Amino acid sequence: MLIVSEMTFLKSTIIISFAVPKIKSHFMLKVFKNIAILEGISYLVLFFNMLYIKHSNIELYHSLLNPLGMTHGLLFIGYVLLAVWLKKIQEWNNQTLIIILGASLLPFATFYIEKKYLRKI
Repeated sequence: MLIVSEMTFLKSTIIISFAVPKIKSHFMLKVFKNIAILEGISYLVLFFNMLYIKHSNIELYHSLLNPLGMTHGLLFIGYVLLAVWLKKIQEWNNQTLIIILGASLLPFATFYIEKKYLRKI
């Protein structure tokens, strides 16, 4: 079974913990690595659309804005969710998680994360 959930009652609060097998962690790290690269590329493409295409061809800018924005948004959400999920599996400390999450906000930073934290995959 891929995900096993167990419910623990602690001071009348429900805590749900997930036991995730270590076998899948290598695959999920590869997925995270690819999403990190794609998220960085989509961020740069959004900036290119905003800074260059907007001023030269406003109609093209408007036609590209929604698909590029939606793609980047989905990749960003996937990046954040996978980073939080992999924190437990990879046993990252909070500082590492903050660096990885902060990288999603800066251009080119996801490429640095891929090189420093994910290259060994």
